[in-house]
Amino acid sequence: MKKLLLLITTLTFGLLLSACGGESNTVKFGVIGPLTGDYSVYGVAVENGAKLAAEELNAAGGVLDKDLEIIAYDSKGDPTEGVNAYNRLRDQDEIDALIGGTFSGVTLAIKDLAVSDNMPVLTPTATHPDVTPNADNIFRACYTDSYQGSTAAVFTADSLGKTNVAVMYNKDDAYSEGLAQAFMDEYDARGLSYTEYEFGSQDDDYSAQLTSIKDEGHDAVFLPAYVAEVGAVLTQAKSLGLDVPFIGGDGWDGIEADYADVAEGFYFANHYAKTDEAAAVQDFVTNYTEAFGEAPNALAALAYDAVYALAEAFEQADSVDSDAVVEALANLEYNNAVTGTITFDAIGNPIKTITIIKVVDGEHVVETKVDAS
Repeated sequence: MKKLLLLITTLTFGLLLSACGGESNTVKFGVIGPLTGDYSVYGVAVENGAKLAAEELNAAGGVLDKDLEIIAYDSKGDPTEGVNAYNRLRDQDEIDALIGGTFSGVTLAIKDLAVSDNMPVLTPTATHPDVTPNADNIFRACYTDSYQGSTAAVFTADSLGKTNVAVMYNKDDAYSEGLAQAFMDEYDARGLSYTEYEFGSQDDDYSAQLTSIKDEGHDAVFLPAYVAEVGAVLTQAKSLGLDVPFIGGDGWDGIEADYADVAEGFYFANHYAKTDEAAAVQDFVTNYTEAFGEAPNALAALAYDAVYALAEAFEQADSVDSDAVVEALANLEYNNAVTGTITFDAIGNPIKTITIIKVVDGEHVVETKVDAS
């Protein structure tokens, strides 16, 4: 009997050591995003950017001398699917940290769970202002909508010298309206003039607003919207002979693909520019293009940076312990980011510059980099 008990004890201890040894060889980051469906272009970019960063880190020795594994699940852009993915990542895969979710709605849906679990979270792309407050363990690599709108106003006023601006936005879209409001708040603070022009999601004729803008003699137009709307507005503006600069936000990313001619000479804020000559940017663009056969968009760059920044926090914590990693994130300064130096304010939002891009001959040209603060 004693021999049997000794054998069982030895086998049990050996199995425990084997299990612990398996866990100790890997650090796991979870990724949640829409990998299928209408919004898959966003989630796939995040997954690709994250996996490229992990591949590079592993080639350089990994994280804490362990392999970094990226485990990605499809949210389909749906909050409920996002919660299911988070639960699976936590319970089945036993991730050490989360990169995601890609969309603000999904990130907000898992926020309370992640806070309760004290899961280190660094979302690359969730811009809604409610993502980080009252959540010491949740950070973001992207700037918020309000920060972007304010920065666009700083650029329009200081760099372009425009003091009588038309602000044209989609009243049915929280992104568009949020950027517009932040822009107008900055102009109010400076005592500068602007006029609001609204349109709806179902509209496809913008001639009334554009004619009024032309007649009122506005010297620029701030147009925070997505590519399809922006392209239609710029096309109609050109046909009406409205010859003033248009300025947009990161929703313009990709405008040159179908609307290069009508966007020529105009500006938009973005997380980075593919043509930025900085070595970190060009190395990333080259490596991503070779790996995936297409140039990376801003979401891919943000996910790439998020993985590197989170890995750096693990190294500084010298542990996978959640408390230690969260503390390291709160005090992090990651200087070699593609999308700009990443440090965090008191509620986990990044303190970083925004790249202002000018569309020139169908290419992104870095006009300047602006800090709204």
